[in-house]
Amino acid sequence: MATSSRRSARIIVLTGIDGAGKTSAGELLTLRLSEKGYPATFTTNPSGRRSIGTWCERHHIHPPAVRLDAVETVIRCLNVAISHLRAGNRSRVVIMDRHLYCQLALRRVRGLRRGWFLPLLLRVLPAPEAIIYFDVGAEVAYNRIKSRASDTESLEHLTMFDRAYRELPDFQAFTIIDASRSTTDAVDDMMRALGL
Repeated sequence: MATSSRRSARIIVLTGIDGAGKTSAGELLTLRLSEKGYPATFTTNPSGRRSIGTWCERHHIHPPAVRLDAVETVIRCLNVAISHLRAGNRSRVVIMDRHLYCQLALRRVRGLRRGWFLPLLLRVLPAPEAIIYFDVGAEVAYNRIKSRASDTESLEHLTMFDRAYRELPDFQAFTIIDASRSTTDAVDDMMRALGL
């Protein structure tokens, strides 16, 4: 695992659409790294999107996309900042499920501008050692979400979300792994990408 003057710790960011398997793979990667002598922590960095959406539906409130994004952005930024604080220990690897890239992709899906704040934060925060994109077909992800029955997403949203990620200016720097296979295979690919 490489180091850089901008890095205060080893940070690995997991990105991809819902149902891509980021959480399961992140948890297993944390275990595998710890077993290899790299103490690791896994963080989820949620934006509250599902909770806010459920609450709004229950109360028949339909906020404009820009306001919904503003609330989610604040929550996501706070969670990412907390994760970076946890990464302060140079001897620890912090694996982040979702990041500011996720919020930028959601903005594209909603037809909102990139803005200046999130790109500024990406320049200021310590650079991740790797940004891994879980490449999975929208239909596969949709079926995984249906089978776990803990949340819902439309096939259309997943397709648009995948496209939005790929249109991010930073996407060319992402490490892409095939997430249509098993969690073990995805983690094996990540370990190889990290030089382990």
